[in-house]
Amino acid sequence: MSRPFESAGKLGIACRPMGDDDMPFLFRLYALTRAEEVAITGWPPETQIQFLQQQFQAQHHHYETYYPAAEWLVVEQGGAPIGRLYLEEWPSQIRIIDIALLPEAQRQGFGGALIDDVARRAIAAGKKVSIHVEKNNPAMGLYRRLGFTVIEDKGVYDLLEWDPAEKPAS
Repeated sequence: MSRPFESAGKLGIACRPMGDDDMPFLFRLYALTRAEEVAITGWPPETQIQFLQQQFQAQHHHYETYYPAAEWLVVEQGGAPIGRLYLEEWPSQIRIIDIALLPEAQRQGFGGALIDDVARRAIAAGKKVSIHVEKNNPAMGLYRRLGFTVIEDKGVYDLLEWDPAEKPAS
């Protein structure tokens, strides 16, 4: 069960468990996060959508397979979905499997507030926080500002970690 999101709540953001009826929104969110890279293929729009649907389904299946105990959360503002936050708690850490916000919900402090709430949860549990981030992801700057460090180069991705013993939450 999800725990309260205090910092995000102060910004009017709430998280609730994902349901089957959230899949169209989650696909749209996924497609928006990949729109630029798929657009440069020059494929017709129908082909781009088919490709994105296949990729979304593959990602969703991968997440469900490799993170069986995860919390699948939809991020909302005023009752409307604006993002997703997927978490799995392990003995030594909380893994942020995925966090994404609609473009219009970005750069307003929502992502940082959600991560702050995950960090507070980790502190309370005596755990670290980790996340895989694409090296060219614009959010990399946010993670660095929040005190995440690269602990492993995974090729296209870096495995980042936030350790409360080294970098206390603000």
